[in-house]
Amino acid sequence: MTRFAPLLLAGFAALALTSTASAQRHTSPPASASAVIGGNHIVIEYYAPSMYGRKIIGSLVPYGEVWCTGANWATKITTETALDINGLKVPKGSYSIWTLPNEKQWLLIINKQTGQFHLDYSDAQDFGRVKMNLKPLSSPVETFKIELASTGANAGTLSLNWENTSAWVPITVLH
Repeated sequence: MTRFAPLLLAGFAALALTSTASAQRHTSPPASASAVIGGNHIVIEYYAPSMYGRKIIGSLVPYGEVWCTGANWATKITTETALDINGLKVPKGSYSIWTLPNEKQWLLIINKQTGQFHLDYSDAQDFGRVKMNLKPLSSPVETFKIELASTGANAGTLSLNWENTSAWVPITVLH
């Protein structure tokens, strides 16, 4: 039995390395988006999954189910001033962002809870929901990307881009 111990140990080590390499191949690294709109900072922190040849919208991110808008941990938005997100008045502070994708309409969900694991969504903590605008992308986006952009004065956009889809909402800084 003792002659097989090194062989057994080597086998377990090889299996562990293979599992680790496979897990690393499909990791979702941390990412962020930020903008200064109307003189105020807005920051979004998220984890960015990649397609890796998979069908995303309507499959990995299924229609009709709340999605954490990224991976690993809930996406967090922090604003140092109150915002109007497509009609939803959001006080300054930190919130989590979730989405409810459907084939023709997406909803952006602003949730009062932050720091939760990506499967720990609670609608009881929702601050509010707003409709998102959808547009097809001209070329596929391999790695999920959130963009914040100033469009002038106190206005901007928040965009979610992945695969062939861009879902976006207008945002306005409230004074």
